[in-house]
Amino acid sequence: MTKYISVGKIVNFHGIKGEAKVGYSRNQQDFFMSLDKIYIKSGQDYTPLEITYSKPHKNLMIVKFKGIDSINDILQYKGNLLFAEETVIREALEEDEFLIDELVGLNVCDNSDGKKLGFIIGVSNNGASDLISVKTNSKKICLIPFVKAIVPVVDIKNKKIMINNIEGLLE
Repeated sequence: MTKYISVGKIVNFHGIKGEAKVGYSRNQQDFFMSLDKIYIKSGQDYTPLEITYSKPHKNLMIVKFKGIDSINDILQYKGNLLFAEETVIREALEEDEFLIDELVGLNVCDNSDGKKLGFIIGVSNNGASDLISVKTNSKKICLIPFVKAIVPVVDIKNKKIMINNIEGLLE
């Protein structure tokens, strides 16, 4: 069964020729522009939409879909999330990139002694870098920059990451 992952949202129309204003994840402009097909979910079904073109516009993407040629055609999709097939997304990932759902739930261990410090409960972005939210053994929630200097090892197979636990990081 094909798995789909959200890659954006139609936030409004653009002009009168059926173009859509699409919000998308920060730093994913090139990936979004590489897509030739996306899906809209209706009920339990995913309906494919062929992308004629996409171009950046301010902090959004202007997208034209095949067969959608007027405001009335695009308005029915306003507010809908857009999805891509997981396999397409995985193919576009670089060596040190991961899907958020792969990271959530991983144990966080100290790189020096292997001791478990907590587990990942979420991932966010502050504009400069990704941040992992860690729930520590003492039930505190801490944000850790997801950079190689602090997180040198991500081991999806063994469900853990190793961090260089510098002083004050998990307080």
